[in-house]
Amino acid sequence: MMINSKKIVGLSLALSLSVPAFAAQFITIGTGGVTGTYYPTGGAICRMMNKNKKETGIRCSVESTGGSVYNVNNINANELDFGIAQSDTAYQGYNGEGKFKGKAVTGLRSVLAIYPELLAFVVRKDSGIKTMSDTKGKKLNIDIQGSGTRMSVDTVFDALNIKTSDLALVNELKASEGPTMLKDNKIDGYFYTVGHPTANIMDAANSVDIDLIAIDGKAIDALVSKYAYYAKGVISGTFYKGVKHDTPSIGVKAVLVTKNTINEEFVYQIAKTILDNFDEFKALHPAYKTITKESLLDGLAVPQHPGAIRAFKEAGIIK
Repeated sequence: MMINSKKIVGLSLALSLSVPAFAAQFITIGTGGVTGTYYPTGGAICRMMNKNKKETGIRCSVESTGGSVYNVNNINANELDFGIAQSDTAYQGYNGEGKFKGKAVTGLRSVLAIYPELLAFVVRKDSGIKTMSDTKGKKLNIDIQGSGTRMSVDTVFDALNIKTSDLALVNELKASEGPTMLKDNKIDGYFYTVGHPTANIMDAANSVDIDLIAIDGKAIDALVSKYAYYAKGVISGTFYKGVKHDTPSIGVKAVLVTKNTINEEFVYQIAKTILDNFDEFKALHPAYKTITKESLLDGLAVPQHPGAIRAFKEAGIIK
């Protein structure tokens, strides 16, 4: 039996024309360095999206980038479709503050807040520090000027009326120096804003007996209400050797952001995929251990994209 090649070509063309118009659409998520938490987070989202590419017609790829500021700028320049950014960076970008002064990215939109980057107050167990009010007369590292950690420490100290002049010693070194200084007994404690668990605090816990100090109370509640980019969270007691309790704190959120001009269906499908497969998503990285579907809306510092709102409404989380 002879095969009519013209018919085959014609059939192939007809089949290709029957594929939905959005079938060949690609989206890219900007993340951060490959050793950080943003890169595997983008990868986790893309893996889940690509499992459903036959149904959604959307293929997702992840790109290692310079992080929050880079992602906001390149979303604005239409070089990235989505990106992960700290909630305070997103806030400053949208409002034209900080590094975005005079260059407001008014088209920036939130999709969802993925996980908290919480401020950890790590202390030697023998330091005598049990609460934030025990810091008077202690030796602390509060991080370098201009860092995200330092900004949060200054804000928390102000809210709790803690003055650096009340401390016995104030170090202004990077949090990466914290474990060594703690081990050598040069400081009683240090602060670090980061996604948990982190190798930094694991190293400290393996070198000396440590504890994590709660950052909570009415003054902290008021602080979170005042600043849209802060959110409350809990550092799990299972993360670090010797710390047997969950530790409440505050911090920024790692937020998935996009632009107001991005196709609503793309944004909807990303949010829906995460919500529909939430337990699977939580299992993809230890930093997601304490998140809930409701916490995905905490700490959104810029308006949410209509596509994301639609997905959260369908899930019954937004009324």
